[in-house]
Amino acid sequence: MILPALFFYLFAGVCVASAVMVIVSRNPVHSVLFLILAFVNASGLFVLMGAEFLAMILVVVYVGAVAVLFLFVIMMLDVDFAELREGFIEYLPVGLVIGGIFLVELLLIGGGWVISPNVAKSITSAIPANVSNTEALGLVLYTKYIHYFQIAGMVLLVAMIGAIVLTLRHKAYVKRQDISVQNARTVEMVMSVRKVASGQGLQDADQAEWVR
Repeated sequence: MILPALFFYLFAGVCVASAVMVIVSRNPVHSVLFLILAFVNASGLFVLMGAEFLAMILVVVYVGAVAVLFLFVIMMLDVDFAELREGFIEYLPVGLVIGGIFLVELLLIGGGWVISPNVAKSITSAIPANVSNTEALGLVLYTKYIHYFQIAGMVLLVAMIGAIVLTLRHKAYVKRQDISVQNARTVEMVMSVRKVASGQGLQDADQAEWVR
């Protein structure tokens, strides 16, 4: 029992410290690196709980895709965070209200766990003892909670479409294809027959007429 407890305190302590550093760090790149460290330690906690599938998903999906994507986006876009912080005081009351709501929810969850420790066990489904962790998770997720799973997928789809619509910008100097204009092109629009005298080529003054 001593060795698992030591690993638990190690992973939990580093995870909490990394989460604090994500918020405290002034450099956004450092924040993403601390976020990756927090995810890795959280996956270690899942392994201690026997949820090896969740630990693998946390490392592969969040660390390998989401966090690394955040890191590359921050490094490539070179966002001016000083300009973004200019409206910090203006939105501070809203942030305090949202933070207060989250704090109340955490206190309610912690208080309920202290008053009645068996509440979490009473709402869980019975898991067969002869199946693996991955199979047990699939049995619960795709049977009892299938509707919530589908709703979560639709919410993520709408969020992805909304992010694309909000961030899509058409720049005037970037050439783009317009299929309707291409299909409506005729020979007269793209070709001009000119009679050129012998020994004389097209002049630069005529360039606007024959180059299209």
